[in-house]
Amino acid sequence: MEDYLNTKGRIFDIQRYSIHDGKGIRTIVFLKGCVLRCRWCCNPESQEYEIQQMTMNGKTKTVGYDITVREVMEQVLKDRAYYRRSGGGLTLSGGESLCQPEFATALLRAAKENGISTAMESMGCAKWEVIEGLLPYLDQYLLDMKHMNAIKHKEFTGRENTLMVENAKKIAASGQTELSIRIPVIPGFNDTVEEIVEIAKFSKKLGNVARMHLLPYHRLGQDKYEGLGRPYLMGDVSPPDAQHMELLLAVAKRESGLDCQIGG
Repeated sequence: MEDYLNTKGRIFDIQRYSIHDGKGIRTIVFLKGCVLRCRWCCNPESQEYEIQQMTMNGKTKTVGYDITVREVMEQVLKDRAYYRRSGGGLTLSGGESLCQPEFATALLRAAKENGISTAMESMGCAKWEVIEGLLPYLDQYLLDMKHMNAIKHKEFTGRENTLMVENAKKIAASGQTELSIRIPVIPGFNDTVEEIVEIAKFSKKLGNVARMHLLPYHRLGQDKYEGLGRPYLMGDVSPPDAQHMELLLAVAKRESGLDCQIGG
């Protein structure tokens, strides 16, 4: 066995039988640590790399544990038959997987060497050398593009988007992975027609983009903030209504020329 299978990383969950976040039936590994602090984040327990305590339904649980690539793959390989039938595989999520580059790369490599398709949800917020190093093992890059305005991006996420925009261009130009653009649609942040048009035009200009997903804001992570003793900054924000989402979808299709869908 290769030494890289002993690479350790820190995760907070492994979710089997998912039909989102990539093609087919997938196993999602959620890595700890993120460089952004998006106000709407539905996995606030992913943001800190440190192992935490979170109280949910009156019970306190430990969030985060260390694990080797080999141990992760033991769980991933249990569902090989489902991947084969559905075209699914392994998806890395978080957090931001690029915050643990050695672990993320080793996980993707192990999956590929076992004949399993790979995907990663990511904001692309890392040095290009990090992303370039894992692209040979990555079949699908599910890239978040939240806003084209650097100032507004920083206001709502804690960091401007310059690095992410540049990396998106390089990922598309590499042609090494199937690139999908994912837009979390957040009322008051990026839910106007003009803002979606900007992202759609950028995606069209990138080239080599397979599709675009519009992901409606939801409050499913609100209780987690309370469990971590943190304020939920989106408490007065309602999810976008279906009619408005359909309008944004039509605009995204028109301006990007891509296969666009809500969700996924």
